[in-house]
Amino acid sequence: MSGHTEWFIPDCYFPAGGTEEPYTSHESVCVLNTGGEDAALSFTLYFEDREPMEGFHAVCGARRTHHVRMDRQTSDRGEAIPRGVPYAIRMVSSVPVHVQYSRCDTTQANMAFMTAIPPHS
Repeated sequence: MSGHTEWFIPDCYFPAGGTEEPYTSHESVCVLNTGGEDAALSFTLYFEDREPMEGFHAVCGARRTHHVRMDRQTSDRGEAIPRGVPYAIRMVSSVPVHVQYSRCDTTQANMAFMTAIPPHS
């Protein structure tokens, strides 16, 4: 399977709180690029009650993996992803890639980790 260039992650949520070391709440869009060309990644974020946020970018090298930590991303305009707000992601890649989404929620004593293979087009 050679991957896809457009991916959708409908259930994203960057938890508020849970920032004490050694475990920090976070989300990752995990990208696997098995091809011979670097993948330029663009992210658009969609919300229930506001306009989409655009201008988030990352690169996954050829024949590499890259875990895009969404809590460390800022847009071209310097905007960070809001905490405690549900959102969805549309990711477009310049070359076909494989994607997995993971969330680590450390806001409670019993931490939660979830992962999913998102749909693509």
